[in-house]
Amino acid sequence: MDQYFNKIIQQETRRDFLKKTAMGLGSIALSNLINPLETLGNARLDTKNGVLGLGHIPAKAKRVIYLFQSGGPSQLETFDYKPSLNKWHGQEIPDSVRGSQRNSGMVASQSTFPLVRSIYDFKQYGQSGAWVSEIFPHTAKIVDELCIVKSMYTEAINHEPAVMFMQTGSQLSGRPSIGSWLSYGLGSDNENLPNFVVMVSQGGGAQPLNSQSWGNGFLPSHHQGVQFRSGADPVLYLNNPYGIHKEDRRRALDYIKKMNEHQLGLWGDPEIESNINQYEMAFRMQTSVPDAVDVSGEPDHIYEMYGEDAKKPGTYAANCLLARKLAEKDVKFIQLYHTGWDQHGGLPSGIKRQAQDTDQATAALIKDLKQRGLLEDTLVVWGGEFGRTSFSQGQLTKTNYGRDHHPGCFSMWMAGAGVKPGMVYGQTDEFGYNVIENPVHVHDFQATMMHLLGIDHERLTFKYQGRRFRLTDVHGKVVKGILA
Repeated sequence: MDQYFNKIIQQETRRDFLKKTAMGLGSIALSNLINPLETLGNARLDTKNGVLGLGHIPAKAKRVIYLFQSGGPSQLETFDYKPSLNKWHGQEIPDSVRGSQRNSGMVASQSTFPLVRSIYDFKQYGQSGAWVSEIFPHTAKIVDELCIVKSMYTEAINHEPAVMFMQTGSQLSGRPSIGSWLSYGLGSDNENLPNFVVMVSQGGGAQPLNSQSWGNGFLPSHHQGVQFRSGADPVLYLNNPYGIHKEDRRRALDYIKKMNEHQLGLWGDPEIESNINQYEMAFRMQTSVPDAVDVSGEPDHIYEMYGEDAKKPGTYAANCLLARKLAEKDVKFIQLYHTGWDQHGGLPSGIKRQAQDTDQATAALIKDLKQRGLLEDTLVVWGGEFGRTSFSQGQLTKTNYGRDHHPGCFSMWMAGAGVKPGMVYGQTDEFGYNVIENPVHVHDFQATMMHLLGIDHERLTFKYQGRRFRLTDVHGKVVKGILA
């Protein structure tokens, strides 16, 4: 029999083979175009390894802690020192500098736009010689761990679109957030905790946050950010109702899982699989979350490092300490939101108060990660959604002024895994109004973050409504100048 088949094969020409298998080869090619992940045998959602497994390239970072300063911190009072504004103080901003950049509607009725210097002093720190404002004395001590990017720019002029743009790559709501993309692509390193945890500190400003900033968009719903709150119930609806024991809950979940798996087999709806994953994660979190958020065993010197507020649940300092604990437990993406940086008026007192609430804990987080060996594979990011104008909004006095939203340039910093420490990247003009060297767009920042995590931002996509979407839309390039 074997000889018979061998004879037939030998009589087949290459042309005959291609004729007879054309449909097979074509269908393979078409399948790869429609769903490349399925062609690779990875169509089902893999909550542990993600759809990429180990990623596209070797990763420098295993996790991210993103300290988002919502409201738009002024670059001119923080990291972008502009001594030339001293001589221009009170004078009208030149039209050649202001150009055609948009301002918010809050200065539409303003007839004069006087330039204003920062009321705070700057000094150079560390071997890098980076300029840091006096309102950040603790951050100044760790400046050689930071890569300060002074040439960020965005396209959004108002808060919610700008925050959405930073977090999802789109000014419109409904796209997946960065943490959701990472959860989808890379999966989990700790099956007992969410891949993506969000904390919003208490006591910030009144600027509201849209929860879609940490939403999953069109990705399966188990990739959305899970908000940890202060108090007895860190995650809402996680605890069993009174009278329901753990064994009862386990038995009920087993029955629900069987029913869901039956429906999944009938319909193939990935959202059913998400429901199964969410039920199982919630059950495991009933044990893992209380331990993860318990900081009662931290020694006194740790509380002294983070500051007195670290003992008050829900504060920025307490959330920074909790972020370190979650990093130790290999949570993939940890996002802290701190509102209150929106100083249209009363900026000197407002930004000083914000700095007092955040400076010590931010620096402590970097030092704490480093002393535990975690900074080398943890990427820490600090920054807001846009910057502030060089001219004053409202009345300019000797002790008071405000600044409007400014998308044309702002400052952020990154530290840790794969980023050059002790570096200042990019420059703005003498007015701190326009980028003049090494511009970094929001999509460039997102592409760089994903690169550090081992992801080619152009290749992590999800097909939705007939189009392949990605975090960086159709833009973005890796900022290689800041990579270690």
